[in-house]
Amino acid sequence: MSGNESAELGQVDVDPSVRQVCANGICMQTTVVEAKLDEGNIQEAESALRDGLSLNFEEARALLGRLEYQRGNVEGALRVFDGIDLQSAIQRMQPSVTEKQPSKKGRTRSVESVPGISQHAAGLVLEAIYLKAKSLQKLGRLTEAAHECQSVLDAVEKIFDNGIPDVLVENKLQETVSHAVELLPELWKQAGCYSEAMTAYRRALLSQWNLDNDCCARIQKAFAVFLLYSGVEVCPPSLAVQIDGSYVPRNNLEEAILLFMILMRKVYLGKIKWDPSVLEHLTFALSVCSQTSVLAKQLEEVMPGVLNRIDRWRALALCYSAAGQNKTSLSLLRKSLHKDEEPDDILSLLLAAKICSEEVYLAAEGVKYAQRAITNAQGSNEHLKGVGLRMLGLCLGKQAKVATSDFERSRLQSEALKSLDGAMALENENSDLMFELGVQYAEHRNLDAALGYAKKYLDTTGGSALRGWRLLALVLSAQQHYTEAEVVTDAALEETVKWDQGPLLRMKAKLKISQSRHMDAIETYRYLLALVQTQRKSYGPFRNAPQAEEDNVNEYEVWHGLANLYSSLSHWKDAETCLEKARALIEYSADTLHTEGVMLEKRGENDKALAAYVNALLVEPNHVQCKILLGALLAKMGSKMLPLARALFSDALKIEPTNRVAWYHLGLVHRDDGRVADAADCFQAASMLEESDPIESFSSII
Repeated sequence: MSGNESAELGQVDVDPSVRQVCANGICMQTTVVEAKLDEGNIQEAESALRDGLSLNFEEARALLGRLEYQRGNVEGALRVFDGIDLQSAIQRMQPSVTEKQPSKKGRTRSVESVPGISQHAAGLVLEAIYLKAKSLQKLGRLTEAAHECQSVLDAVEKIFDNGIPDVLVENKLQETVSHAVELLPELWKQAGCYSEAMTAYRRALLSQWNLDNDCCARIQKAFAVFLLYSGVEVCPPSLAVQIDGSYVPRNNLEEAILLFMILMRKVYLGKIKWDPSVLEHLTFALSVCSQTSVLAKQLEEVMPGVLNRIDRWRALALCYSAAGQNKTSLSLLRKSLHKDEEPDDILSLLLAAKICSEEVYLAAEGVKYAQRAITNAQGSNEHLKGVGLRMLGLCLGKQAKVATSDFERSRLQSEALKSLDGAMALENENSDLMFELGVQYAEHRNLDAALGYAKKYLDTTGGSALRGWRLLALVLSAQQHYTEAEVVTDAALEETVKWDQGPLLRMKAKLKISQSRHMDAIETYRYLLALVQTQRKSYGPFRNAPQAEEDNVNEYEVWHGLANLYSSLSHWKDAETCLEKARALIEYSADTLHTEGVMLEKRGENDKALAAYVNALLVEPNHVQCKILLGALLAKMGSKMLPLARALFSDALKIEPTNRVAWYHLGLVHRDDGRVADAADCFQAASMLEESDPIESFSSII
């Protein structure tokens, strides 16, 4: 065959309208060829093609197999392809190409540097191997199909050792190679060979295949989805493909996120079209690893008009809420719930109500959101009515804490419990609701109901939730069952991993103090201190800032608890040492100033104690204990100070209505001021609350 004839071989095509094949400048109808194929005379059909189009054996067979494949005769195509030695044909092509390729670096080469005769012959033969792989796939012979498809890529690497030349981007060869690169990992996955699939994906993305942006994006997406959902842990990229200073993913999740972020970047740069499923997969991946702030940044970079703006606001609000940035989240929700946007979107209303339920001064706003959500919980959203009632109850409970009168507080508390009970009637298996009802009843000193919900919560969660054990122990301590509470705490410690035992150990120490076992309490605090310090050191220099901050708070609480314990025992030197350790962690704290004031007052240094209490209130104006102690100290200074002391006690009770010490000192002020009946009421309240006083505030476990 002449060089010019071979150069025209790349124009081989099948026209479905007239059923013709053309090669070497000659066209012939496929009628005769198809007739012979229908009769099973493959050799005669091959001879007709060779004679009619001046083709050699491999070229005629390759073209004949393609014709059979396009006619839908997969088994016939496979018989044709099996009749030629495609690998031998590839080997014969290698020398003519590799001997003439220049030895310069880079992928871009001129047309002259890659001889046309071998390019076009390679294109037809490689397509035959690819179609053979497709035929095997359709017949369910997946492993064989994968090996055939892989041989296409192996052949390309041998023929074009520096990658496919850029001049062949529009050539049939490039199309075949692109299809083979994309098909190979899919074949391995279908065959259940996941390790081979991973290797094929990485080979597709790291080798020089001259893929266009869309093909490369499809492979990246398929690989990322495989990494994210396959459940097969694959090893990170080998050192051979890593670049110094580059980020190397450590596991499937990180590699999947990296690929999805690359795809998002390509969208922003206009290299590929917007694919909403990429953002959906990225959302799932980042949510799994609690990196919603990163997801928020990705959402912010999406071009305007691609996403509905309300959908974007809602998604961003969820991201920021999960990242603890409730202020930003609520601001976005207020925009989306504006009367000119979507004011009745029930999911936005519920999220806004949830955020407001965590802050007393936003609780009133949260009540409005929850009520609107309940109103809109109809039709397909009726199942969300229970969630709305739950949010309403939580918001009302928080609003009660800042009520301006006892009557208003009592009304709001009653409505809060009513809403939560209504939610429980609709969602009687909701463990979170059980816990919240338990806390609400405990704060209202309905300890029997609180105990029932605490036990129900532990049964529902199987004892896996730390806060359930803490609630049960606190309720038992409020019932003065300290021994039982300690048994519960010990059981919880056995069920809890070492690093999460801090709150339980602090509770155990306070239980021992309540039973006047002070030395045992000191030992518990020492063990807790060693645990916290070991945990802090275990993170080393790689701890992130939030974790480091959390560790410091835990250690601070231990030193502060020890300082209070030593102060109660009048071990002033030890108490001072512990206070210094606490101050080193948090320099300005109302709690340390409160303890310092108590120590000074016990020593008879009332002026310094007074200054310490005032300073504590300057740091934290709503510090209840300091208000009480300051008021008690002022009350001792004479009748002129009684109004100021009474105001301080009243303020403390507005913040914490169940504080028995505040009621007791308010009773003393009323007695000294001559209001005997008021004093009696205050003493009675203090006595009743003392009988149900927990070792820690119930709100500390929320």
